[in-house]
Amino acid sequence: MQIRGINPFILVSARRANAIKPGWRKPLPVLARINGKPEQAWRINMMPAGNGGFYLYLRGDVRTASGTAVGDRVRVQIDFDASYRNGPQHPMPRWFQLALVENPQAVKNWKALSPSRQKEVLRRFSGLKSPEARARNLSQALHVLAGETGRFMARTWKNGS
Repeated sequence: MQIRGINPFILVSARRANAIKPGWRKPLPVLARINGKPEQAWRINMMPAGNGGFYLYLRGDVRTASGTAVGDRVRVQIDFDASYRNGPQHPMPRWFQLALVENPQAVKNWKALSPSRQKEVLRRFSGLKSPEARARNLSQALHVLAGETGRFMARTWKNGS
């Protein structure tokens, strides 16, 4: 297991990636087990490396459950996740929906976002626990969706995307 910036990963060669799903060039949905853990494989999207290979990024919960850390040699089992469905998986929170419809430009930019970006935003919102976190994230989201330049979800947004 290696690290890229702050992200632990396993590099999956082009040959091995092609054995999982021939010719795939976009994020690849897989079911992964590390050192035989967990019993029910994790759903992870491997990210293209640009040379036909993929990065299998390993979140903290994956590393904890598998008892692994950066620098460890690991055994990886990867299968294509044929049940994967892209697009938003989390429902749009009512508080976001109500605030969004009050800003026509934000609605237009929301609808123009790719399904994966919408999914990312809704996943973030689903994990918010405190009213303060909700208010802070709502303010940031509406700011960038209204077309203003700003930072939200660790990226710079311009013109609503």
